[in-house]
Amino acid sequence: MPTSAVFRIVLGAGIAATLTTSLACRQDMHNQPKYIPLRESTFFNDSRSARPLVAGTVAQGQLRDDVLLYTGKVNGTDATVFPFPVDGGVMARGRERFEIFCSPCHGRTGQGDGMVVRRGFRPPPTFHQDRLRDAPVGHFFDVISNGVGAMPDYASQVKVADRWAIIAYIRALQLSEHASVSEVPPERRGDLDAQRAPVQPRER
Repeated sequence: MPTSAVFRIVLGAGIAATLTTSLACRQDMHNQPKYIPLRESTFFNDSRSARPLVAGTVAQGQLRDDVLLYTGKVNGTDATVFPFPVDGGVMARGRERFEIFCSPCHGRTGQGDGMVVRRGFRPPPTFHQDRLRDAPVGHFFDVISNGVGAMPDYASQVKVADRWAIIAYIRALQLSEHASVSEVPPERRGDLDAQRAPVQPRER
């Protein structure tokens, strides 16, 4: 067979394959078997294209079987204990989250004198009143999660573990306002003396 004839056959086969592939892709791209969100379905009896979850199933990571951790309750009442140990890492995280989410209203020391309040908004109660000093930690978890009064809930902004870290930091703030020197670890008492030392004027 002449070379030119072979070339024409190969070229024709290549063009046919290209056209078939392009047409198939075009067909697939234009006629995808899918539902657009909220579009009516004629296949299901309830006419909904979006299907409900299968009964009894739980999304991965959403089991939430630790009642204390996720609700702040024990036997239906506000918990008086934390769901995990509170260490330096938890306290540091709590301070960071508190200063981001809480201090604009509550102030950095929990007095209720944050920048939002200074701009004329309603002040929240101070954390240092007896009512809140005596409140169980579960009370604070409930308020952060569900809101109260003029305070909205922060469930969508603050993760569960971070809510507990914030509460731990609030407890530290409350303790700091009423602690005595005897309650400060001996190795840290020098820090108090350094803070009380008068500032010496600089020589010119």
